[in-house]
Amino acid sequence: MSEIPPELVRAREQFLALVAEVRPELHRYGARLTGSVIEGEDIVQETLAKAFYAMSLSADLPPLRPWLFKIAHNTAVDFLRSHGRKQTESRAELDDIAGYDEAPDPLVVRAALARFLALPLTQRSAVILKDVLGHSLEETAETMETTVMAVKAALVRGRASLRAEPDAPAELDAVARRDLSRYAELFNARDWDAVRALIGTDCRLDLVSKSQRRGKQVAMYFSNYETQDVALRVVRLEGKPALAAYVAGAGQPTYFILVEWERGQVSSIRDFRYVPYIAQDDLFELT
Repeated sequence: MSEIPPELVRAREQFLALVAEVRPELHRYGARLTGSVIEGEDIVQETLAKAFYAMSLSADLPPLRPWLFKIAHNTAVDFLRSHGRKQTESRAELDDIAGYDEAPDPLVVRAALARFLALPLTQRSAVILKDVLGHSLEETAETMETTVMAVKAALVRGRASLRAEPDAPAELDAVARRDLSRYAELFNARDWDAVRALIGTDCRLDLVSKSQRRGKQVAMYFSNYETQDVALRVVRLEGKPALAAYVAGAGQPTYFILVEWERGQVSSIRDFRYVPYIAQDDLFELT
C-alpha cells in the first residue's frame, strides 16, 4: 500500500481543524435523518470527504457552516434513497401554517432517533434543523432548498407527529448481550490476554476517523487501552446492545464501541473514541 503524501496529510489535518466545531452539529442532523448515530457518523465522514475534495478544486471557500449543511443534507438524502428508506412526502398545506409556533417543543427535541424516521423527509429535516439544532427559518429553508412557508408547514405537521406516544422498546438480544458482557468484564479486569483470545483471526477494526486494521494488527489496538483508565458498560443503543466507554471520573459515556461476533469470536470492532460527540446526545439507555 502506497503512503499518503505528507502534504496531503497536512492539508487534511488543517481541514479537519477548520470544521471541528461544526462536526457535532452535522452528526446530530445526520443521525436524526437516518435514525442512527452510527449511520449519522457515516454521513459526516462522507460529507467531509466531499467538502475536502471540493475545496481542493476551488480557490474560494464558501460560508462554511451553511455549505457543509447543504452537503450533509444531500448526502443523507442520497443515503436514504440508496438504502430504500422511507421517502414519502406529504403536501404542505397553507392551513398548517396557522398552527406554527416559533418556540421548539421540548418533547420534540428529546425524541428518540427512531421516531424521526416515521416522519416524511421534509418534516424530518425541518424539525431537526429548526428545533433540534436551532437554525433560523431562513437557514432551514436554504439548506432544504425550499421556502420559509413550506418549512413552517412541515414543522407544524412534524411536531404533531413526534408528540404521539412512542412504542415500547423491544427486548435486547440475549446472546449478543451475554457476549458483550463477557467482553466488558474481561476488558474492565484488564485481562488483555483473555480479551485478545476473543478476537477472530480476520477481525476488522475501525477507529472511526482515524485508522483501520485487520487480522493480527487488531491485537495492537488493546495496547493503547492498557495505559488508559477506561471502563466499558453494556447499553442499549438504537435498540441493540453496544458498549459505552466511561473515562475515569465521567458520569456519562465518553464514546461508544460496537462489537460484532461470528462463531463465538469477535469479527468486527468499531471504536468511536475519536468522534466522542456521538455520545453527547443521551440517545442510549442503560441495560
